[in-house]
Amino acid sequence: MAGITISRQFGAGGITLGKMVADKLGYTFADNDIVQRVAKEANVSTNWVESFEKEAGSKLSRFISRMVSKRWVDRVLGDERGYLDEQIYLDYLVLIIAQLADEGDVVILGRGSQYILNDHPDAVHVLLVDELENRIKFMMDRYGMDIKKAQRTVSSEDHRRVSLYKRLGKTDYEDPRLYDLVLDMSQATLETARDMVCDLANQKEASKTTDNI
Repeated sequence: MAGITISRQFGAGGITLGKMVADKLGYTFADNDIVQRVAKEANVSTNWVESFEKEAGSKLSRFISRMVSKRWVDRVLGDERGYLDEQIYLDYLVLIIAQLADEGDVVILGRGSQYILNDHPDAVHVLLVDELENRIKFMMDRYGMDIKKAQRTVSSEDHRRVSLYKRLGKTDYEDPRLYDLVLDMSQATLETARDMVCDLANQKEASKTTDNI
């Protein structure tokens, strides 16, 4: 099948669950792979893309995107180097996520993929939610953060998530109607969530096969 998109409130276990689902189904887990593909298409370093994703949506990045023209950057860097701003990033993001879906058998983490593949007949869309205190505790337990660092990280990533959706012109990213499955991770273990997502993907694949007979 095309694949599974996993959207989540940060700290709800999206990366961990995505890898677990991909391992069980034999799919590719696309997270850093998206960064690498954007970097290749834009002809910039992966560090640039990673830094851009962390800062995207901030006042500084919007200022730079407005004030620094590609022509000027091309003069400074030369033709052998690339360039990245918010619009170019979004253009490549849409292209690459569509390519991943066409390649099939992929779990795509975040980055508005549920919108980009909204009309794709072979995609399954999953949303993970959890209480703030649980998400902070997850970061402490899973990544060994102290409570202050976990709080800062969750807050920062929540802000970055909202910023991305604003750039996509979306405000309904937690509307359950966008998703095939919404999981409250305070009510499910990662193993249970993995099995539910895999079962849903397998059911959709089986349904597609039956329809083609």
